[in-house]
Amino acid sequence: MIFPTQHGIQEKSYKILKRGGIEQSVTDRLSTIEGKVYDGQDRFENEVQELIGSEVYKKNSQVILKAAYINKPVSWVSWMGDIFLRALKMIIIPLILSSLISGITNIGSGTNLGRLSFKTFGYYIMTSLFAIVTGLFLVNIIKPGVGADLNLSQAVEGLEEKQRTFREILIEIIPDNIFQAFNDNQMLSIIFFAILFGFFITKVDNRYRNTLKNAFNAIFEVMMKITLFVIRFTPFGIFGIVAKTVADQDNLADLVSSMGLYMGTVIAALAIHFLITLPILTKFLGKAHPFRHMKNMATPLFTAFSTSSSGATLPLTINAVEKNSGVSNKISSFTLPLGATINMDGTALYECVAAMFIAQAYGVEMTLVNQFIIVITALLASIGAAAIPMAGLVMITVILTAVNLPLEGVGLILAVDRILDMFRTATNVWSDSCGAVIIARSEGEKLKV
Repeated sequence: MIFPTQHGIQEKSYKILKRGGIEQSVTDRLSTIEGKVYDGQDRFENEVQELIGSEVYKKNSQVILKAAYINKPVSWVSWMGDIFLRALKMIIIPLILSSLISGITNIGSGTNLGRLSFKTFGYYIMTSLFAIVTGLFLVNIIKPGVGADLNLSQAVEGLEEKQRTFREILIEIIPDNIFQAFNDNQMLSIIFFAILFGFFITKVDNRYRNTLKNAFNAIFEVMMKITLFVIRFTPFGIFGIVAKTVADQDNLADLVSSMGLYMGTVIAALAIHFLITLPILTKFLGKAHPFRHMKNMATPLFTAFSTSSSGATLPLTINAVEKNSGVSNKISSFTLPLGATINMDGTALYECVAAMFIAQAYGVEMTLVNQFIIVITALLASIGAAAIPMAGLVMITVILTAVNLPLEGVGLILAVDRILDMFRTATNVWSDSCGAVIIARSEGEKLKV
């Protein structure tokens, strides 16, 4: 807050523009505003688009913004966040692969796997529905969209092209090239392959089965050791990430005053789900102490909040659930990677509130049938979210299309999307961890909570 980010073309900007492959004609036009400093990113972008045209800017926006970034004090600490996030992303795929394969080989028979899958998916669908209904209830009472300022809308490009049907998402779960899936971070495909590989390890000759089982257990142990090493740097990483996120927000106070009611509705609904619904389920279904478990989950929850990525937080979640709360590796290695990809309580709740907010802002009356369609679409879209880049925004366009609302409405909520993303990701991770505890208890495990 003390060091807000500014933008402007300076002498050092030209090196970055050249390295980024920006044409000389574009650089020449940008040089006409050299020395001018803009307080907000929006103002800088508007000026640049007038200079070089919106099509050229859209193509080169990442390089231009990087070249025009002015915030020395935050740059001195933000690198810690970048390194921390890269280290977490580095271990996600080997961790998911080894944890799922080792988990499934330890589960043993297909009957056990089927029972565990049924419980896991049943929990995910139940909690997502609870979350969506909570959001729908609050948004109908508070009505944050009534009288909202439509001039706040921002342009959003390329969302229609990224939309996919539920059928396409299901088909694309099966990868045509598993190494391509690793490269593209296609989590649903990786999970599908890991489950298939783990299941068929249990079907081969004893000699090979034991070799492979020991190998993947060993890889998983090594990945957990690397995770524990990365965890040591969490305070520095979170400091770097949050400092940059806050500094990059254009006038935080104005944003809160104009979108405060909408933000308040989303955060209140998430708080009800986080602090009331999930603890009640943990207490009565899992026969466990929810707030003792929450205390054990402090590190992954703060990391999820600051990184806005349940995937990047997964190594820390597995570590906390196993080491602090006492869930066995057999349960956690199956339920948590699946949860980080499929179980999106916070996201489903947010999509539902966002769709209703857009309807209210445009003065469109949502009937009970339309609201039911929103609930079902939000549930299905949250399951497919992992397979989509820009997941949250693309999911909203799916819901808006389902109830015939204008897609431009996404631009209304774009300004506060990053802030609310932090809250909904923490809710997603908390729900995954509660699921692991409930399923472990249903399997008769004795836990530390």
